[in-house]
Amino acid sequence: MPADQAASEAPVPLPDALLARYARFSCYNSPYPAHDRGCAVDLYPDDGTAPAPLPGEVLDTRTVACPDRPYAVDHDHLIVLDVADDWAGGRGSDLLARILHVDPAVSSGEWIDAGDSLGETVRSGFFGRWVDDHLHLGFRPADVNPYRASGSLPVVPDVPITGAPWDGTGTVVETGQTFVRLDAPAHPDPGCWATIAADDGTPLDGGLAHYSGGGAYGVDGRPEGSLSLLGSEVGTATPRDGGGADVDWGDVAIEVRGTDRTERATGLSLFAATGAFGAKIVFHEGHGFAVGDEVRASIESADASIRLG
Repeated sequence: MPADQAASEAPVPLPDALLARYARFSCYNSPYPAHDRGCAVDLYPDDGTAPAPLPGEVLDTRTVACPDRPYAVDHDHLIVLDVADDWAGGRGSDLLARILHVDPAVSSGEWIDAGDSLGETVRSGFFGRWVDDHLHLGFRPADVNPYRASGSLPVVPDVPITGAPWDGTGTVVETGQTFVRLDAPAHPDPGCWATIAADDGTPLDGGLAHYSGGGAYGVDGRPEGSLSLLGSEVGTATPRDGGGADVDWGDVAIEVRGTDRTERATGLSLFAATGAFGAKIVFHEGHGFAVGDEVRASIESADASIRLG
């Protein structure tokens, strides 16, 4: 492969200046091909705003169809940016950026700086009911079709990420029809990026195991081989170029026990955050837990995981 082609297809770093504009991020917590092997990042602003993740010129905005959901809008939107040449140490000169899930207040030919408002986030039909509003960001080489759903370059968070140890226990502090969020684990270092850790301390990312693939971030080197959580093997990590690893989740069952009920969960929603933390447990067909319930999650091997994508 020619050197210039290899450089254009190398993983795209996500600098702290980009990620720090958002409350949370995840490169793997999605069932869609655009996220396969960490080829996009979801950025969660948590306040309905849509700050531009990076500078560039708006090349196009399009309204696109999305799955019909009773809790979501009828259409989604795509914003295509010609990334500023000097972004990420000059990498921007070779890149187009694709941003989804924002009702655009920008138009073709407009220059935007990082942090400028792109519009407002939309509750997209691409989201599961338990998924919070976010911006989807992916990159393409400048000479590649930016409209196809698949084909984006891998992305790699260029920030330290700490693993938060968790013993499976916690008190429910938030509920939705299809999820609960616990007060545990506590954030190990508020203000820095952290995710729930595997038993060996490896930070994890993705939908365990309701989506088939996830990710892991290196603390010392690149994770490789079997990973376990709550004492059970949950997947296998394969190191990736640029850092971290892709994870193929195994077949597991997640059970949540309260004082008066035990329910099988669909999975754990894993993400990196600097502030509000705690395990988010998904029940895509509903649950009976309430705020204040003390629960314990456990993971066991199973004939099959509940897969949503």
